[in-house]
Amino acid sequence: MKKQIILLLTVAFTISCSDFGDLNEDPKSATVVPAATLYANGTRNLVDLMTESSVNINIFRFMAQSWTSTTYTDEPNYDLKVRDQPGNFWDGMYTDVLRDLDETRNVINNGDNGGIDPAVIQNQLASISILEVFTYHVMVDTYGDVPFTQALDIQNVNPQYDDDTAIYTAIITKLNEAINSINVNAGSFGSSDLLYAGDMAGFRKFANSLKLRMAVRIAQIDPGTAATMASEAIASGVFESNADNANFQYLEASPNTNPVWTDLVESGRQDFIPSDIVVDIMVGLDDPRIPIFFRPNLGDGVYRGGAYGENAPYADHTNLGDIFHTPDTEGILMDFPEVSFLLAEAEELGLADPAGTPQENYNAAVTASLEYWGAEGAAGYLAQPNVAYATAAPTWQETVAVQKWIHLFNRGFEAWTTYRLYGAPALKTTPFSNEQPPRRYTYPNDEPSVNGPGYQAAASAMGGDEKTSRVFWDVP
Repeated sequence: MKKQIILLLTVAFTISCSDFGDLNEDPKSATVVPAATLYANGTRNLVDLMTESSVNINIFRFMAQSWTSTTYTDEPNYDLKVRDQPGNFWDGMYTDVLRDLDETRNVINNGDNGGIDPAVIQNQLASISILEVFTYHVMVDTYGDVPFTQALDIQNVNPQYDDDTAIYTAIITKLNEAINSINVNAGSFGSSDLLYAGDMAGFRKFANSLKLRMAVRIAQIDPGTAATMASEAIASGVFESNADNANFQYLEASPNTNPVWTDLVESGRQDFIPSDIVVDIMVGLDDPRIPIFFRPNLGDGVYRGGAYGENAPYADHTNLGDIFHTPDTEGILMDFPEVSFLLAEAEELGLADPAGTPQENYNAAVTASLEYWGAEGAAGYLAQPNVAYATAAPTWQETVAVQKWIHLFNRGFEAWTTYRLYGAPALKTTPFSNEQPPRRYTYPNDEPSVNGPGYQAAASAMGGDEKTSRVFWDVP
């Protein structure tokens, strides 16, 4: 009898559990995420990754030798293996940015868009494409060959790496299509557009400015395409003032604060200081941005940067300025000073004939940089022989590069790229690893094991998975 009861209970339990119904559904978690939410999240993740100062993810400020570390010297000496910065940055860009943007497009294309103005949908798709182009161009500029055509196919665990030149060709086409499809009289994602709040005239200027940047990148290897791109971008309209900047406004309270504030203040650590390179250059120029970039913690008018790549006690050296210790300091993807420098570069490279001479655009860039950072005295600064366009350096490349690099003090990726393009300012060989600044991030540590065929082909095509290998536009 006892065995029969047990058997009946077992059968009853099995029948009752054969259909779990809603037991596996979490009523507090969304099953469908709106396109606007995905888009905002992808945008925020992109700005975070480009702004980040964590030594686990983004050490571009070290690659540009603008910042240095007080205690831990592995990263300023370009150890990319222990913390796997290339892998962490790679994962963030693919998973948290490109995947979110791609899914935003899928939701729009596969959803019920009844009642939504087709022009708005068209602008939404254009906005997605522009941010995708920005992201892929950063990936190529960082690594060289990367997964592209198969990158977001979740069924393919071994995506092939595409040639970096071919990726640029594809994203240039994609950028042109996006620019041409924009309707400035219609909106897009509204408040979920965290860069322009749905203002497509502003977004188009951003896209054209990005196009100009990419044109200057490829000028040495494809001057014909670069000239077409630069001329088209300028004619269509690039940034005209700091009001046009592609900026993201962080907030005063966590978790929406600037990542630099998180590292400098919230963490309670004292890991970063300006390098002796940037301090010495700016002090030598009597640069008006000195009291903004640096704190006078050593006394009025006393500034001493940390010896790049060496131990540099925090209290014995100049500290980063108050603006970097502020939680709601904005993050920047592109700005007007950079575009003004690009206009000068484009004309000097013979790519385009923008309004103004190279000197006038250089002066506009320096003036706008001081304005952006809240410094005064641009006219007097530009009148100095060691700043003036005609006399600051033996070549226009060095003149532009030094001032552009200074402006990009908190945007390590572009500062590092400026050095790669022009070889200026003069940076140091690291004291312990005896290396010059890397030409690229190496591939993630686990790529040889998780995507062996793709990795081996890419490493071979790049001339080896080395820090000294060069992306396609980085010609010696």
